[in-house]
Amino acid sequence: MELLVTGGAGFIGANFVHYVLGHTGHHVTVLDKLTYAGNLASLEGLEGERFRFVRGDIADAALVDPLVAGADAVVHYAAESHNDNSLRDPRPFLETNILGTYTLIEAARRHGTRFHHISTDEVYGDLALDEPGRFTESTPYNPSSPYSATKAGSDLLVRAWVRSFGLAATISNCSNNYGPYQHVEKFIPRQITNVIDGVRPRVYGQGRNVRDWIHAEDHSSAVLAILERGRIGQTYLIGADGERDNRAVVELVLELMGQAPDAYDLVADRAGHDLRYAIDATKLRTELGWEPQYGDFAAGLGATIRWYRENEHWWRPQKAATEARYAELGQ
Repeated sequence: MELLVTGGAGFIGANFVHYVLGHTGHHVTVLDKLTYAGNLASLEGLEGERFRFVRGDIADAALVDPLVAGADAVVHYAAESHNDNSLRDPRPFLETNILGTYTLIEAARRHGTRFHHISTDEVYGDLALDEPGRFTESTPYNPSSPYSATKAGSDLLVRAWVRSFGLAATISNCSNNYGPYQHVEKFIPRQITNVIDGVRPRVYGQGRNVRDWIHAEDHSSAVLAILERGRIGQTYLIGADGERDNRAVVELVLELMGQAPDAYDLVADRAGHDLRYAIDATKLRTELGWEPQYGDFAAGLGATIRWYRENEHWWRPQKAATEARYAELGQ
């Protein structure tokens, strides 16, 4: 297939591009605006007849239309995606996540192009820490931040276009990703790079917020399975049974990096901080036969730590500005 991957220079998108080119014969065109979260260095070494890069905005209809027309499928990763940033300035989240998605699905509708929309478990809000249940495809939406609200809005646009216009689309909502190429503003790479720099990690609130972690390569294999075998109009939740609270994660990072497990500080909590996310991926596993390869979180985290140790040239240019922003917030 000829794939158009939006946001392919970002964290999860870049991992998908590497996975597709390494495991299939598909051709990939990446469309990325290269905002602060997009990094061409994440695509180094992919030059060749099966890969090309186009810099541009997914909300630019004149640019998007011919790219979608030339693709067999669009895999839509591009999004403004960091909660802290959405609390400081929601406007870019509306422009990219809502208007950008609208522009893409309109082009896909015109040209009859298969469309897969990447979303997040954050659209469902959060669960109580002692609640036994997990999110399923039928869980009502209950977003709690400008980021998750705009992602929920983009999901609903795709669903409406499937029903109203027959758009050949699927949606996936995934739990928290970790792995190579993740911006140092995010929780796990921030802790890893702080330890590398001899700085004590910092954790919001009491660190009891629970996230369901999945390695980005497992996310990529799940998306490819949905793209190739998923039923049109369906939503699939992607998760790897990786629930851990933030304290447990940072303590494991410290242990794996040879530090005392209590060598971190607690800081003021983030506004609207969701308590717990948990994914039930039964539909994906039973219907499409997908299974994660990184079932051992400690092993996946250890591999991620090694990547950040060995690729300081990739993350170092981002680090100072990121920590300056957090310092302004006392975090």
